[in-house]
Parts: sequence; C-alpha cells; structure tokens
Amino acid sequence: MNYRETTKIVIDECYLALSKVEEKQIDMLIDYLFNADKVFFIGVGRVKLELEAFAKRLAHLGIKTHIVGDINEPAMTDKDILVVGSGSGESLVPVAIAKKAKSVGGKIIHIGSNPHSSLAPITDLMVRIPVQTKLYLEDEISSNQPMSSLFEQSLLLLGDIVAKMIVERKQINLKSLWQYHANLE
Repeated sequence: MNYRETTKIVIDECYLALSKVEEKQIDMLIDYLFNADKVFFIGVGRVKLELEAFAKRLAHLGIKTHIVGDINEPAMTDKDILVVGSGSGESLVPVAIAKKAKSVGGKIIHIGSNPHSSLAPITDLMVRIPVQTKLYLEDEISSNQPMSSLFEQSLLLLGDIVAKMIVERKQINLKSLWQYHANLE
C-alpha cells in the first residue's frame, strides 16, 4: 500500500470516528469548560500527548488548564473539572486520579470509547468516540491502524474542533490569540 492509499485510510477513519460523536456531548463539554475555574487533564502514553495539545490550545483561549502531575499543578477544588482521556476507561492511573478528583468535589469528563468502564459511575459527562480499543467491544468502529491510533488521532482532532467552536461562540479574533502563544522560542 502506498502513501496516498494509506493517507486516505487514516483520514477516512478519523472522519468516520468524529462523525459518530454526539454533538450534544460536545456542547455540554464546552459548557463545562466555560463554567470551570480550572481544567485538569489526565491520560497516559500517546493519549497524554493529545490531551497536552488540547490543554495548550484551551490555554490560548484563556481557559486555565493544568496537566495532572506537572510540577506547577495547583490543588483541585469543587469548582474545577478533570478531563480523563482513556479509550477503554480502564487505565489504572487515570481511573485512580479521577476517583481522587471526585472525592474533592471535582467534575469528571471522560473522553473515551467504553461507556461501561470503571469511570462510568463517577463520570459527569462522557464524550464518546466509539472507536476500537484494547477491549474490542462489539459497537466500536474497527481500524486498520495499529493499536489505539484511531482513538489518539480522533482525540487530537476533537480538541482542535472544540477550540474552533469556542472561538466561534466567543467571537474571538484569531489574530488576537497570538498574545497567548509562547514567546520564549
């Protein structure tokens, strides 16, 4: 298979996955982001990288974001939310952190594929990207890509889609956003 054929497979899979996300869930996610004092993110591996990109983009939009475990992470309060990225909803560290966040009154948003995961009982909102996970659930979208690549790609794109929707809702001038971009580069 050549580059162009492979590109089409990956892009088509991402489009299919993102087209299956319920718009109501995205609207609720944006409402949570608008109403939170601080937004924390937890994920592991490649999912963490995608969440870091999402957090950075939200910071560019004036939302206070933090990655759990970073040296400058503040205390979470009941005015904050934790965004958990986990396709299966069973990754040990994110589940444990979510339980801790819930115990201090934080709201939990799970972006993942498994609606019946260990996170389900404590989740305030699930944004479901119904793609193939390590669990191979019956209603997941299958992928020709290795492991959970489709979930990770969809998560990255979802973050940028949400950011674009926030820009539109707040009628932010795109040129003005450069004031928030890193300038020690």
